[in-house]
Amino acid sequence: MCSSSQRAGCEHGAMTRSIEEPRNARSRRSRAALLRAARELVEEHGMAATTMAAVAERAGVSRRAVYLHFASRAELISELFDYVNEVEDIEGRFAPVSDAPDAVTALDRFARRHAEFMRRVLAVSRAVEREAGDDPDAERHWATAMYWRYETNRALMERLDREGVLAPGWTVDTATDMLLALISNSVSETLLVNRGWTAEQAGEHMALLLRSAFVAQG
Repeated sequence: MCSSSQRAGCEHGAMTRSIEEPRNARSRRSRAALLRAARELVEEHGMAATTMAAVAERAGVSRRAVYLHFASRAELISELFDYVNEVEDIEGRFAPVSDAPDAVTALDRFARRHAEFMRRVLAVSRAVEREAGDDPDAERHWATAMYWRYETNRALMERLDREGVLAPGWTVDTATDMLLALISNSVSETLLVNRGWTAEQAGEHMALLLRSAFVAQG
C-alpha cells in the first residue's frame, strides 16, 4: 500500500510499468520476426544471402530497425541458434531422454527424438554447416551446435558405461565419436530427403542400429 505522501510516486511507477510492458512485448515480437526472417533466408538461400539488408527486406522493416535489435550480423546469427532451439522446443523435446529409467531406454528415446528434431531443423542446420568454412558467423554457429551434440552424445555413452551395458570394444570416447558420425546432417539428409524416409522410420531404425552397436548383448 502507498501512503498519501507516496501515492504520486506509486502512480507514476504504475504508469511507467504500464507503458514499458507493451513496449517490451512489441520489442520481443519484432525481434522474433527478424529471427524468423533470418531462419527463412538461411533455409532458402544459405548463409551468404542472409545479410542484415536481406533480413530487413524479408521482415518488411528498415535496416536501421534490424540494427536496433542486433548490433551486427554476427550477433544475429549467434542468436539464431537459440531462436531455432527455442521455437522447436529442444529442451522439452529431449526431456524424455534424460528422464528415461535406464540407459538403454534413453538411447532408444534419443534416436527417435533426434530424427523428429532433424526433420524440422535439417534445412537450416545443413545450410550453416555448408558455409561454416567460409563464413565466420556460420562457423561460430556450427561450433556451438556441434558442442551440444557432442556433450549430449557423451552423456548417453557415459550412462551406458556407468550402468555396465556399454558393448565390449567401445570406450566412452570412441562410442561418443561414432554416435556423432551416425547422427550427422549428411546421414539425416540421406534418409529424410534423398530416400524419403519419415522421421518415424528414421527414428525406429536408428534406435535399432544404436542398440545393436552400443548395448552389450545378453
